[in-house]
Amino acid sequence: MDHPPRQAAAEAGFDLQGPAAAIAAVQRPDGEIPWGPGLKTDPWDLVEAAMGLALSGRIEPARRAYRWLAGRQLADGSWYSAYQGGNPLDRTREAHFAAYLAVGVYQDFLLTADRGFLQEMWPALAAGIEFALRLQAPTGEIFWAVSPEGVVDRMALLTASSSVCMSLRCGLAAARVLGRRPASWAAALRRLEEAIRFRPRLFNVAKARYAMDWFYPVLSGVCTGAEAERRIARGWRKFVVEGLGVRCVADRPWVTIAETAELVLALAAMGRFDRARILFGWIAERRFADGSYWAGFTFPDMTLWPTEAYSWTNAGVLLAADALFGITPAARLFSHRAWAEERPG
Repeated sequence: MDHPPRQAAAEAGFDLQGPAAAIAAVQRPDGEIPWGPGLKTDPWDLVEAAMGLALSGRIEPARRAYRWLAGRQLADGSWYSAYQGGNPLDRTREAHFAAYLAVGVYQDFLLTADRGFLQEMWPALAAGIEFALRLQAPTGEIFWAVSPEGVVDRMALLTASSSVCMSLRCGLAAARVLGRRPASWAAALRRLEEAIRFRPRLFNVAKARYAMDWFYPVLSGVCTGAEAERRIARGWRKFVVEGLGVRCVADRPWVTIAETAELVLALAAMGRFDRARILFGWIAERRFADGSYWAGFTFPDMTLWPTEAYSWTNAGVLLAADALFGITPAARLFSHRAWAEERPG
C-alpha cells in the first residue's frame, strides 16, 4: 500500500516521507502513538497521527493504533484524556476525544475500501459516538467532558463540538457502508449544527481568541458556501500573519504549524485551493533536517517554540497536503462538495 501515495506526493512536489517517518518513529510496538518520545498520548491526537500514517501508505501501523485505542475503551464508550506508556495519566473523559475514532476509521475505508476493518472497529466507533451524544444538551451543543469524579462539565466548546460534527458525519457514512441505521445520530447532528450556526452564545466565548474556534466550523463542514466565506473573511486579519502562518491565539505572537495546516485543510474543503496553496507554501519549509515539521515559532524573532516535533503536527501537514494535492482517495474526507453528495443520514 506504500508506493501509490508516495508517487502521487512526488508528482505534487510534496515529501510524504519526512513527516510520516517522524510519526512512525514514535509509535510504540503495541500501536500507541504519543505526542513524541516520552510525552503523553491522547485519543484525539492518536487518531490524527494514525490518519497521517495511513495516508502515507502505512495502513497496518495506523490500524495498530486504532486497535490500541479500542482495547482501552471504557465501559461507557469513552477514553481517558491522556495516557503515558499505556497507563492513564488524566482520567477526564472528553466528548470529542471519544467520537473522533469515527473519522480515522472512515478515512481507512476511503483509502482501502476494506469493509472488514470497518466492521471490526464499528463497536468501538459507535460506542464512542454514543458517549458524546449522551453529553448533548437539549439546545444542541455538546458538553465537553466528564470529570474524573464522574461529574459532567456543562461547558460547551465550539471547537470540540465542531469536531463531534465531523465524527458524526463519518460515523453516519460508515453506518451506511455497513447497512446500519444508528437511531438518533442524524437528528443529533442537525441539532448540533444548528447550535453552532445560530446560537454561538451557547459556547464558551473565552475560547474565541483561539484560531480553532474561528475555522473549525468550516473545517468540520458546518459552515459551507457563502457562510464559510464570511466566517473566514471575518477572522483572517485577526489570526493570519501574512507570509508566516496562523496564530494559535489571536493576542500572542506565536504561529503554529498545526493550526496553519488545518486552515489549509479548511480552505481546501471549501474549494478555495488558491488561498490554501499560498498558506501551505508559507509552512512548507518549516522543517527539521529529517523532514519533520516544527511545532511553531514566535515572531518577529523567529524563535522555534516548542522545540519538539509533535506527531499530530506532522499528521496535520500530511492531511492538508492530501486535501490540497489529491494524493490519496481520502483527499475528499473534509470536502464540503463531497459531503453534500452523500445521502442524508
